[in-house]
Amino acid sequence: MIILAILIGSIAMALLRPVAILGPIIAGVIAGLIAGGVTKGCVAGFLSGALGSIFAGFILTGLGSFFGDCVSRLEEAAASGTVGEVIGAGIFVCVLYFGLLGTAGGIFGGLVRQKTLHLQ
Repeated sequence: MIILAILIGSIAMALLRPVAILGPIIAGVIAGLIAGGVTKGCVAGFLSGALGSIFAGFILTGLGSFFGDCVSRLEEAAASGTVGEVIGAGIFVCVLYFGLLGTAGGIFGGLVRQKTLHLQ
């Protein structure tokens, strides 16, 4: 069930990525509701947020290589290295940012699912 939660959460994350903060949280809530429980929701939320941002990372890496190629034509090779480092660090921070927001949503979704199961 957790694999299904991660898969659906990642798809939701890829679709909701343009929504600044609420996109990863909503994707995490969806993953947490499917996974059930706080621990499984936490894991599913983090992985769905991280994997969804990795999908975006492929696009950013393509753009980064394009700009790095343009800059590498300059006489100073240090400029292309700096551009590559900045874009690479941006992708890493993006994965952590979306992963942590997905974790918060996953905990909330798992908690809601756990409480509703106890009420029944």
